[in-house]
Amino acid sequence: MDVLPLVGLIAASAAVAGAARRTPVPAPLLLVAAGLAASYVPWIPQYALDPHIVLPLILPPLLHTAALESSYLDLRANIRPVALLSVGYVLFATVAVGWLAYQLIPDLPLTAALVLGAVIAPPDAVAATAIARRVGLPSRLTTILQGESLVNDATAITAYKVALAAAVGEGASWAGGIQEFLMAAVGGVGVGLLLMVPLHWLRKRLTEAVLQNTLSLLIPFVAYAAAEQVGASGVLAVVTVALYLGHRSWQVDFETRLQEAAVWKVVSFILESSVFALIGLQLRVVLQDLGEYSVAQAVWYAIGVFVLVVVVRFVWSYPATYLPLYVSSRIRHRESDTDWKRPLIVSWAGMRGVVSLAIAFSIPLVTEDGDPFPARNLVLFLTFTTVIGTLVVQGLSLPPLIKALKLPGRDVQAETLAEAQAQSVASTAAEERVDELMRDERNGLPRPLQDRLHTVLERRRNSVWERLGQLNPVTGESADDTYRRLAREAIAAEREVFVRMRDERRIDDEMMRTLLRKLDLEEAAAYREVDD
Repeated sequence: MDVLPLVGLIAASAAVAGAARRTPVPAPLLLVAAGLAASYVPWIPQYALDPHIVLPLILPPLLHTAALESSYLDLRANIRPVALLSVGYVLFATVAVGWLAYQLIPDLPLTAALVLGAVIAPPDAVAATAIARRVGLPSRLTTILQGESLVNDATAITAYKVALAAAVGEGASWAGGIQEFLMAAVGGVGVGLLLMVPLHWLRKRLTEAVLQNTLSLLIPFVAYAAAEQVGASGVLAVVTVALYLGHRSWQVDFETRLQEAAVWKVVSFILESSVFALIGLQLRVVLQDLGEYSVAQAVWYAIGVFVLVVVVRFVWSYPATYLPLYVSSRIRHRESDTDWKRPLIVSWAGMRGVVSLAIAFSIPLVTEDGDPFPARNLVLFLTFTTVIGTLVVQGLSLPPLIKALKLPGRDVQAETLAEAQAQSVASTAAEERVDELMRDERNGLPRPLQDRLHTVLERRRNSVWERLGQLNPVTGESADDTYRRLAREAIAAEREVFVRMRDERRIDDEMMRTLLRKLDLEEAAAYREVDD
């Protein structure tokens, strides 16, 4: 196996994603553009998406990371709009886009058109999260879009299986489709519920952070494979487990949490960068053979399907937003701030991604009768152009649209005040607990160490309040900025001494690494007091 193409893809994707941070263009869009440009460079190998790799090996960790960073409580509070988008919209888009594509494209069978509808129905988890983070959407909108993108792949994959069965001649009915959907949904959640408690128990019992993080890396693959093995939805199993583990991550050892955050940050960065570059690199593959359709015809059909996808999301989003308000006074009272801007953003934030392409590439070459699958290459092309179109058109226009609508962003002052109040209550409880322990003669400490404990707690309580105060008139820094700068300078001075002592052979390398690790943890703690 030649690993150089894979290494080259990861390295180039990481470089482009890093460069995107210095530009106003979101990284997913720049990566797709780079992939498109590279797809016809002669010396670059041809990268074809393999659904047997993307779905079981790339999708689970991406979903796991997104679910770990999501809030179970926020998702539960917004379960209605999330369900309406992740289930209702995907099924509606499958049928609506499929039927309209059948009307638009001559000689395209209805079954193949429904396969196309299912393939391009789900917005992408990675794209939605990346764009939402970049543009700073209001927290409730971000929660809804993240929740939709966590679950909608399961709906789309099930709808695709039903449509595909009809297209290849295996036979399918509405009753059978509903039954398969319910089996996949209930089974996926059920597998997740069965796995989440023992996996969390095992995470708490492992004593070494390295072993705990190895388990953390395996969890999404275990959950996905276990669910798929019994015919359930691997997507829902992964999301269920990750939401539970994220909700109870505070029960895991602190060293594990620190390492886990760093490990998953690297994994998600590599995977997200690579998948968006892979999307662009599919151009040469999808243009190889369009069958009876010319390139000009295919392009016109692509424009038509793109418009259908955009319009259908608007057709669903506004009624799904306003009908519950008219039906229920309780919902109307709870969501009194709902206006026309929010469903507009939800409608326009429907970027498609790598999952749609992976599903499209899994379409078989022949039907049960041995005949070629009708218009398979055209379906691949239309999927590709829809993904590119939504990423480029909607992805580029979403930030200025949000800015033009003047949506209220995060209230940083209010969040800082809430953080300060919470920290004050927690620090007071900690001081009371320390005083209680100090009264026990078994916990006797020299006075300097007792004072140090109280100083740390006092510093933690005051640090957030200081962020609300005035800036230093000389340096322009807040008190926290000055504290971090001085702490960093002090730690850097200690670090230089340890290295010099190692070079002078007064301590060995192992001791130096131990001392440096302690300094690293202290430096991280100094920053975390302010940033977290």
